[in-house]
Amino acid sequence: MAAKGVLSMDSYRLAQYSVQVPCYIYEGGNSFDAELCRHCHAPLVLAHQAKSAKGAPRMIAALGASGSGKTVYLTILTDTLSHPRQPLHVVSRGAFSITLQQNTVRALQHCRFPEKTPSEPDRWNWVHCQVRQKKKSPPLELIMPDLAGEALAEEIDHPDTFPVIRVFLAKCDGLFIMADAARMAEGSKDQDFFGMKLLSFLSKMEENPKQGWHTKPIAIILSKADECESCFEDPHTFTREHSPGVWHQCEERFTNYKMFATGVAGACAYRHDPRRIIEPFEWLIHKLT
Repeated sequence: MAAKGVLSMDSYRLAQYSVQVPCYIYEGGNSFDAELCRHCHAPLVLAHQAKSAKGAPRMIAALGASGSGKTVYLTILTDTLSHPRQPLHVVSRGAFSITLQQNTVRALQHCRFPEKTPSEPDRWNWVHCQVRQKKKSPPLELIMPDLAGEALAEEIDHPDTFPVIRVFLAKCDGLFIMADAARMAEGSKDQDFFGMKLLSFLSKMEENPKQGWHTKPIAIILSKADECESCFEDPHTFTREHSPGVWHQCEERFTNYKMFATGVAGACAYRHDPRRIIEPFEWLIHKLT
C-alpha cells in the first residue's frame, strides 16, 4: 500500500533561484545563495556590497612574481592604514576583507613569512575597503585581491588559464607591480624578465595607445629594499641599472608610472617600522581621485 502524505512546495525558493546574481568582477550570473562566482571564483559578497556603496568601487591589483612580497606588502599597508589617526586610512567592508591581514600578521608576529598564495582562485583573499581622507569626502570604495604570482605567470604564458586575472585587470583602475630589489641587486635577472613579460602582457590588452594600461597609473614597487640601501636613494636609477628591461618598457609604452622603494624588515616586519609603505598607495589614490 502506498503511503499518503502532504508535501509543501517551496515555490518561493525556486523563484529566488530563477533570478541570477551577476558577479561584480566577471558579470556572469550566479544563484542568490552562492558564496563564490562560478565563473571566476571571486566572492559574490563583492556584488552585494557594491550595490550599497554610494559610488562604484575602484579596483587595484598587486602583481609580481611569486615571492616578490605582494602578500606582505598588502598586509602591512592595510594594517598600517587601519588606524584612524592616519591622515589616509582604510575601513574594511566585511569580515572576509580582514582574513588576509589576520593570517599574515599572525605569521609575522612569529617571525616567519606567510604561506605562499595558492594558485587556485577560490583560495585567494580579497580586500574590500573604504579609503578615507580627512579633508575629502565621500570615501573611496576600493577592491584589492591578493593574486597568486604563479597563477599570473601561467596566465601570461598561457592566456585564459586563469580567466579571472585578465577580466579583473581589464577593469582595474591602477596597479602595484612588485619586484624583489634584493635579488635585483644580487644580479639576478628573473625579476627583470618577469617584469618585461608582465608589462608587455598589459600593453597588449588594449591596442589603442590612448586607452588601457598605456595611460592608467602604475606604481613600480621595489620591495625588500632594506637589503640594498641605494634603492631608497633613487628608485628610478636603481631600476634603470638593475632592471633595464623593465625601465625600457616603462619608458616606451607607459605614460603614467612611478618607481618606489619599500622595506618591511623581512619576516620580522611586524616588529619593525616599515619604510615607505604608504607612499605608493598615496600616489595611486591621488591618481584615482
